[in-house]
Amino acid sequence: MATTIHKPVMAADTGTTARRPADYVWAITRISLGWIFLWAFLDKTFGWGFATPAERAWVAGGSPTTGFLKGTGENALGGFFGSLAGQVWVDWLFMIGLLGIGTALVLGVGLRIAAATGSLLMVMMWAAALPLTTNPFMDDHIIYAIVMVGLALAGAGTTLGLGNLPIVQRNPYLK
Repeated sequence: MATTIHKPVMAADTGTTARRPADYVWAITRISLGWIFLWAFLDKTFGWGFATPAERAWVAGGSPTTGFLKGTGENALGGFFGSLAGQVWVDWLFMIGLLGIGTALVLGVGLRIAAATGSLLMVMMWAAALPLTTNPFMDDHIIYAIVMVGLALAGAGTTLGLGNLPIVQRNPYLK
């Protein structure tokens, strides 16, 4: 069975691009998921008190990875992930990842790269939490990874995003 990717089509009488309702659903999903990543970056950076108190903010010398990774100590892979907690290079990679993935999703540019790196990040966070307490294998990290791949495959950056810019269309790595 062949898979068809639906692309927006030119409306014959208006010269504008016709969009399906599903294109807007994918776009809103893309922007919403991007905001989740950007918000995590901002809250961990500045400690606005939602998930990160001000005294543990990255700008105040806190480690954005310590809380989550130290909490994995008794999990199946906790020893490995716990050893990464608080390392400067891990903090930087994590924060650059949150910012880059979130920005790409919100703008609709670089969705392929965002899907690959975001899925890798989500699978690693899923693995750090094993064994799961509420489901044998499925949790929100896996769902986010699947959605990011779907966004890239659906070309979701072209609706309510910058994916139609000529530079993006000419350079497949920006799609």
